[in-house]
Amino acid sequence: MSASPQSPEPRGVAASLTRAAGAVPPPGLVLTSIVSIQFGAAVAVNLFDSLGPVAVTFLRLAFAAILLVAARRQQIDGRARDHLGLLLLFGIVIGLMNLAFYGAIARIPLGIAVAIEFVGPLGVATLTSRRPREFIWIILAGAGLVLLTPDVGGSLDPVGVVLALLAGLGWASFVLLSPRVARNVGDAGLALAMAAASLFTLPLALTAGGLERLDPWLLAGALAVATLSTALPLSLEFEALKRMTARAYGVMVTLEPVVAVIVGVIVLGQALPPAALVSVALVTVAAIGVNLTDRHGSEIAPPPSG
Repeated sequence: MSASPQSPEPRGVAASLTRAAGAVPPPGLVLTSIVSIQFGAAVAVNLFDSLGPVAVTFLRLAFAAILLVAARRQQIDGRARDHLGLLLLFGIVIGLMNLAFYGAIARIPLGIAVAIEFVGPLGVATLTSRRPREFIWIILAGAGLVLLTPDVGGSLDPVGVVLALLAGLGWASFVLLSPRVARNVGDAGLALAMAAASLFTLPLALTAGGLERLDPWLLAGALAVATLSTALPLSLEFEALKRMTARAYGVMVTLEPVVAVIVGVIVLGQALPPAALVSVALVTVAAIGVNLTDRHGSEIAPPPSG
């Protein structure tokens, strides 16, 4: 999969950060982005006890929409109105993907959830490669998931595993829809879809409850999640992609499951058993393999989740 085709050019504070990042090597920017995304997910987990995953999902999407629309407001034009149905569909996909992912990390360790989620885009990259020998990578990733099966129902919540798989399906759908949105709506497409996603999740958040417990600290935490998971990573990736190939970027992004494991251990105290670590390693190797052998521009890129 290619890098997100709609990464917004940063403005304001983000623009200052991006200018400062100009002296940092591109791999350092991408690694910082990956760490930021996973720290954002860890902050989200710490908000679940107070607000619940559904309310946190809505707040994250709402704040992210505000940040992205502000950055892309000058690019919004009549094409958005002409392709409203596409934007709504893209928004629903983003909303469901984030609901599933946050529901997963509320139940299973962050590193395992990210590794399972990776199978979605990895499958898309493999199935669209048209090279049968590259199916070895999806088999390798599948072997990684098989290693987790003894723990499902035991130390692993089966609902969390299913939600992580659904998040992966959402990520795969995001990958397939992104080029179409970029082609028809332009750079503002992701921002508008994020706004649609927040509207889609609002009634779900009101029904699930949690928003009534908001206070300034929890609101600040939700803003931190949106910043760490969306605004900062997209700003860093935008700068990095000016100076590195999409394939190199895609290979680096495959480090996400490993970084998720590390952040899970350091921030959330989620130590994983050896079998789970091997599982994460197999999925990571499979993702790297897809990016190194693919010749059709389908490098793995992160979704607006995490």
